Amino acid sequence: MRRSALTVSALPIKKHGLLGLIGPGLITGASDDDPSGIATYSQVGSQFGMGMLWTMVFSYPLMSGIQEISARVGRVTGHGLAESLRKHYPKWVLFTAVGLLQVANTINIGADIGAMGAALHLLIGGPVQLYVLGFGLLCLGLQIFIPYRRYVPYLKWLCLGLFAYVGILFAVKIPWAAVLHATFLPRVPLTGPALTAIVAILGTTISPYLFFWQASEEVEEQEKDPTEDALIKAPNQGRRQLGEMQSGTWIGMAFSNGVAFFIILTAAVVLNAHGIKDIQTSSQAAEALRPVAGRFAFLLFSLGVIGTGLLAVPVLAGSSAYAMGEAGQWPVGLEKKPKAARGFYWIIAVSTLVGIGLNVVHLDPVKALFWSAVVNGVVAAPLMVVIMLMACRKDVMGKFTLPMRLKVLGWAATAVMAAVTVGMFVTFGS
Repeated sequence: MRRSALTVSALPIKKHGLLGLIGPGLITGASDDDPSGIATYSQVGSQFGMGMLWTMVFSYPLMSGIQEISARVGRVTGHGLAESLRKHYPKWVLFTAVGLLQVANTINIGADIGAMGAALHLLIGGPVQLYVLGFGLLCLGLQIFIPYRRYVPYLKWLCLGLFAYVGILFAVKIPWAAVLHATFLPRVPLTGPALTAIVAILGTTISPYLFFWQASEEVEEQEKDPTEDALIKAPNQGRRQLGEMQSGTWIGMAFSNGVAFFIILTAAVVLNAHGIKDIQTSSQAAEALRPVAGRFAFLLFSLGVIGTGLLAVPVLAGSSAYAMGEAGQWPVGLEKKPKAARGFYWIIAVSTLVGIGLNVVHLDPVKALFWSAVVNGVVAAPLMVVIMLMACRKDVMGKFTLPMRLKVLGWAATAVMAAVTVGMFVTFGS
């Protein structure tokens, strides 16, 4: 049972150091740059050169806004998105959203585990399938056997591994004038392939699993802190909780888009500039870097793939478990022991094991990675409409319905996702 607002309102909250002040937003943002995301960014950079750098600046306020809205729903209601959907919307809306999330997440888990195995093989040789099995079981074991409060600090430190992609730039020559022009004065091609690439980028940066994960993790943050309660019950805590949540979310999203920017830039100046325009996996990108940019860039890129995979697989499996558990009204939470939340941990286990299995049966993840990002982009728009409507309802959010700033950002992000998706279908094949 949660503590009442009167009991805890006067108690100070103690969060030490920068990582202590940054909550789920950092992990959410960093997990966005998983191996499947790296594959998408590498493919876009190799195919279009610097022509898509502008998307990282353009998408930053949009993704930050919708993630803040998702986090706000969790903080205010004390429930994850799936549980809020179950309480306030028809079952078909809930189970359609959750079902699509499960499919996309499982494919991503399989692709990410496979990419980690392939990256380790590139570094040291040896059996890829054994590495795939080892990474999959490692990710599964961490989530099942280590409590969230002990697990999350390591996830935050693992985020630093993403700086490997920034380090690559020290190994190659960058035409910064051209970079600035492509970023802030872009020419946006309105062809089918370009719009499909934009949908894939937006589907990677503004992805449904991130909505579910961050909302649920904001609830976990509340539950592990004895001084906090759901804001619908403790409105006097709103300024403190929402302030910390907002800053953490925007910092996490900036971290995510900054890294993605450098991945696209690396692929553009190293691969596209040397005529390599058909990169479709993160491992292929790493291998292509070796003869062009040298072993240092290859090493950093490969290690980055492994680090981001270890970060992202628990987020993907966890978001599936939260969504399914909340939809089925099961006990959920990474703080709970497996016996107290059997269904929740079964979803984590099954999602991870099926992901491992996709690699064993040699399901080709090359096109699946890119098109799963496209599917995420297509699915995101209607889900964002539901989230926006829910976050504006007083019977759901009480006095914490969306302020004008978040209404503008949230509906703008929704409109952009819908517009580029429609544009992709209209111009497809042109």
